[in-house]
Amino acid sequence: MKLGTTAVHAGCKPDPTTGAIMTPIFCTSTYVQEYPAVIKDGYDYSRGKNPTRTALQENLAALEGARHALAFSSGLAATNTLISTLSPGDRVLCGNDLYGGTYRLFRQVFEKYGLTFSIVDSTDLAAVEQALKTPTRLVWVETPTNPLLRITDLAAVARLAHDAGALMACDNTFASPWLQRPLELGCDIVMHSATKYLGGHSDLVLGALALNDDELAERLTFLQFAVGAVPGPHDCFLALRGTKTLHVRMQRHCENAARIAAWLDEHPRVQQVHYPGLPDHPGHAIAARQMRDFGGMLSFVLDASVQEAMDYTSRTSVFALAESLGGVESLIEHPPSMTHASISAEQRRASGLHDGLIRLSVGIEDVDDLIEDLDRAFTTG
Repeated sequence: MKLGTTAVHAGCKPDPTTGAIMTPIFCTSTYVQEYPAVIKDGYDYSRGKNPTRTALQENLAALEGARHALAFSSGLAATNTLISTLSPGDRVLCGNDLYGGTYRLFRQVFEKYGLTFSIVDSTDLAAVEQALKTPTRLVWVETPTNPLLRITDLAAVARLAHDAGALMACDNTFASPWLQRPLELGCDIVMHSATKYLGGHSDLVLGALALNDDELAERLTFLQFAVGAVPGPHDCFLALRGTKTLHVRMQRHCENAARIAAWLDEHPRVQQVHYPGLPDHPGHAIAARQMRDFGGMLSFVLDASVQEAMDYTSRTSVFALAESLGGVESLIEHPPSMTHASISAEQRRASGLHDGLIRLSVGIEDVDDLIEDLDRAFTTG
């Protein structure tokens, strides 16, 4: 079955009672048991299992080509649950361009419990290989990265991780399973902030993990139940509605972003454009090999002061000034003062995150209106 058909149908079966084509929202906290400890299909309490969440998890597993998928109350809840499988003294090797919330979780929450988080440029295979000479339990990468759109060769890094005895996890939020399937490239775990492209409509907060390892999936399922950071059935319903149009939305996101990236690349006020679809992007060849298309996210550096860059983001009208990404509407933001403010200025600059960087989540509006909006913000400053 092709992925577009999978997106529409996986996990979704007509309701056996009414024939409803959409999965019902099972707003129930508990389930009647036939006899003490005689539980129908594993449903005894909705923190552990809910039919709407089950349908979503089956859909996400099919989209990622995984045996297992688990849904959580947010992407960070999913990440938290995965890191909770580690033990004091374990080391995690991370790419050097991380989402600010992930960085905050690793450094400000988990480090005090005895975990070590080391940073490496995951696009530099020699640097990764050298870093893995220190015992490591988990390698964590994003690709494309947030917000610099760097591209990691997932197959190559996964081989290095496995040779070193480490697991390989990929945050696939920017790409979505429509553009990239990390498990097929050798990764062990995929994480999504389903708030973004999977949901696609900026109306839910939800996270997910997908994987093939049965033992690890059992451990994560235990933690999902024990910790309780699970999504409600309405959010699961909304996410299922979102995945049904993932393939058609992603096509428009990619088309619009490519047009805007090319326009910005020629603009005299722009120093640099970060978009893997541009032929001179350092990761272009790898992205072309491991992705179906180049995505709807891009960032660019203005030839301006920090204040002028912040002012620019407040002058657009079609692009809304807001955090998050992946919705049908276009968003603009200034990462140093918004999504990545939890990372120190020194660390941001060391990783190449310029103080004048602006990030765009390109929506599915008419691209001519989007370019006109960005152009007007240049001329009205």
